[in-house]
Amino acid sequence: MSRKIFGTDGVRGRANSYPMTAEMALKLGAAAGRYFRRDRSQKHRVVIGKDTRRSGYMLENALTAGLTSTGMNVLLLGPVPTPAVGFLTRSMRADLGIMISASHNPHHDNGIKFFGPEGFKLSDEAEEEIEAILACEIDPAQPGNIGKAKRIDDGLWRYAEFAKTTFPAGRRLDGLKVVVDCAHGAAYRVAPEVLWELGAEVVSLGVEPNGLNINEGCGSTDTAAAAAAVKVHGADLGICLDGDADRVMILDESGTVADGDQIMALFAERWAEAGRLKDGTLVATVMSNLGLERHLEGHGLRLERTAVGDRYVVEAMRRGGWNLGGEQSGHIVMSDFCTTGDGLLAGLQFLAAMVETGQPASRLAHRFERVPQLLRNVRYADGTDPLTLAPVRAAIADAEARLASHGRLLIRKSGTEPLIRVMAECEDDGLLADVVEAVVAAVTDAASGTQPPAS
Repeated sequence: MSRKIFGTDGVRGRANSYPMTAEMALKLGAAAGRYFRRDRSQKHRVVIGKDTRRSGYMLENALTAGLTSTGMNVLLLGPVPTPAVGFLTRSMRADLGIMISASHNPHHDNGIKFFGPEGFKLSDEAEEEIEAILACEIDPAQPGNIGKAKRIDDGLWRYAEFAKTTFPAGRRLDGLKVVVDCAHGAAYRVAPEVLWELGAEVVSLGVEPNGLNINEGCGSTDTAAAAAAVKVHGADLGICLDGDADRVMILDESGTVADGDQIMALFAERWAEAGRLKDGTLVATVMSNLGLERHLEGHGLRLERTAVGDRYVVEAMRRGGWNLGGEQSGHIVMSDFCTTGDGLLAGLQFLAAMVETGQPASRLAHRFERVPQLLRNVRYADGTDPLTLAPVRAAIADAEARLASHGRLLIRKSGTEPLIRVMAECEDDGLLADVVEAVVAAVTDAASGTQPPAS
């Protein structure tokens, strides 16, 4: 069965519009409950976390109704980071973990992410099975087997204590001033507290959520406020999280941004030197900069590329037995510690590098020169596929030939909206612009219906 509801990272859309409605959340909860409730015991449990979006209340209640209707017992965590849900699913022996969040998107969007009992996001195959159940009549539990639901208060702080254990034993953050921007999102309580308890002087931004301001002018997708705060307060480091805290951008003492590629390069180097990097391999997606790949090769390390999405990075890491991966967008996955991207843990590991080397953030955060990269998005109508048209295929082939050994071209569909993403990398800025514009023009013509269909 082809997937219709699930995208690259769970189910996502505009709140109160299909598929992010209370009705669909109820059905998804029932379908997931039926999938994970393998027997008639009363010990099946689900943990549900959310970020700070107002629509989270609606979806949380609907999911709870669907899950309990199939006999699942629900533990409501309240606002917690996505990686906390992965951690707590496993540590609390839950059958299923659910995070209600649209990550870095604006407040009017929301999403539902599912985690299996080991704390990893579900595979495509598991999501397809849930969709198959969703398409059928779902048998409810007998009245005596209906599940229970309750709120628990200590889940966030269990995660906080775990986060502190990932910092090197015997080390402290005393004497360091850290700006942390929580994007008015899921980490607004836990991230400043963990940093402070480890000894840092903390300047907190984005810690006043009102249900509508998540990711608004703040966080990992808009670092200007944090950069200004770093300079005004004379901070040693800035840590910018997104709405569900599974992404991070690092700011050095001048406010300059280091993205996920730079952070992964630092960690890969340090872990390799310490003999910790499994098989000398870093896992990243096709979007990671060519400069990262060349930098790793210069250190005798290897880059394993995957499809876009931290879930695919994690799946490749598990298959290959590798322990470090992530995305340019700031998902940093360290399987020695966690099962998904974790912005707070990545920030702590960067701080550990500062403490252990005595070097400022500016020396650590910029490991390589990026190859110029240009990304353009072209919207198309649902139900069409511009990439199948002969003129588009010809334009792509011509662009690849022109780039040849000078760079690379990547064309892909978005997993969450009807967009064709056209990305190229090349040291020659003129050539880079020419090839991207040529492909964008061909896709735009195809999307507007001015090109004939492929033969």
